[in-house]
Amino acid sequence: MNKIKVFIVEDDPMVKEINKKFLEKLGEFEVVDDASSIEEAKRKVRKIEIDLILLDVFLPDGKGIDFLKWIRVEELYLDTILITADKCKLSVDEAFKYGAIDYLIKPFKFERFKEALINYKNRFIELKNTEDINQNYIDKYILNINIEDKEEVDLCKGLNLNTYNKVIEFIKNKRNEKLTAEEIAKGCGLARVTARRYLEKMVEENKVDIYQEYGKIGRPTNYYKMK
Repeated sequence: MNKIKVFIVEDDPMVKEINKKFLEKLGEFEVVDDASSIEEAKRKVRKIEIDLILLDVFLPDGKGIDFLKWIRVEELYLDTILITADKCKLSVDEAFKYGAIDYLIKPFKFERFKEALINYKNRFIELKNTEDINQNYIDKYILNINIEDKEEVDLCKGLNLNTYNKVIEFIKNKRNEKLTAEEIAKGCGLARVTARRYLEKMVEENKVDIYQEYGKIGRPTNYYKMK
């Protein structure tokens, strides 16, 4: 496969260089050019072949989100990952609404950067080279579920894939919290006994950790947390 062509929009020379070195470590990506402002980026993106943009939010002549909006208005088929110190909930929300595929908050570890880039390669580049599109492929593309996993979830104990995904996504979104089966059931709109069945499966698959905490009286309470 040809290397994935990356364009960096970042006004801090040191950060720009760090991102370039991270990409070099991965080996499957090459930086084709960079820009330090929105206007410079607008001039360059039409002139060179680009697959992916690494985009800062705070730039000298505006916000990276505005550049992302411009890309959509101009109907440029470019994928974007935001790399920024901006933790504002509105910025995160806008980024995904306008098609960003990931959002990395500085400072971040190389492993998280690597995960974002590998996910991009696997999900988005593979799609361009696939002719046989079916539901199994979409499930792998969107949900990162292999066909073999899908069949196992469907058949084992009569579990439903959509419900399984709903439960695991709820726990992922609460990654730093320990949750009871009752909290998970309420958050997913399920009966507590139903939620427990899915949680048992996820613990068995080593996707979710289970903890027991004892109160003053009675049986211990089970808590669940994403690995």
